Amino acid sequence: MCLAVPGKVVEVKGDKALVDFGGVKREVMLTLLSEKVQPGTYVLVHTGYAIQILDREEAEKTLRLWREIAKAMSIEL
Repeated sequence: MCLAVPGKVVEVKGDKALVDFGGVKREVMLTLLSEKVQPGTYVLVHTGYAIQILDREEAEKTLRLWREIAKAMSIEL
């Protein structure tokens, strides 16, 4: 089973982006996406690669679910 996490693109530099995962920012490769990504776009990231663009509503729904899981496990996100 693979795990992919949604994040919000903060900055794009060529084939890389700075993505915000709830306050933690990481560099992510965009080479697997055929669509152009702009700051403010939500992407699904697996092992450092953006694998899908998400609409804002879907990304926020997923992030809410992650927060609920973390809360149930007594982990702060």
